[in-house]
Amino acid sequence: MVLGWTTVTKRVLVVEDSPIIAAAVSQTLTEAGYQVAACTTLEQLMQHVDVDLILMDVQMPELFGDDVAMVLRYERRVRAKIFLYSSLPADELAERVRAAGLDGYIEKDHGLEHLVTRVGEILKRAK
Repeated sequence: MVLGWTTVTKRVLVVEDSPIIAAAVSQTLTEAGYQVAACTTLEQLMQHVDVDLILMDVQMPELFGDDVAMVLRYERRVRAKIFLYSSLPADELAERVRAAGLDGYIEKDHGLEHLVTRVGEILKRAK
């Protein structure tokens, strides 16, 4: 009997208040082979937490993303990797990740190509 390889598409949730950034990130990650959902409001967020990775914007009008991520992780028991995705300085992002007990951060300023690379690295480790 020969066993074939099965490809499991990893699911990514983008939580971003800017529809333009959400669309660009979603399209780029979809083209890279991921199944992507994007939320621009916190209300939409709770409909999409069954994913492998959550990319959480920090500076949103309703709440800070790291506060939302802590609720997802510790109250809702979401098991997905949660990474902050922001243009804040790296040292501030690192502190927010540490304080919230999250998995890491990705800087928006490094571009979409860097985002795809980092998502690939994160999801490879998450097997």
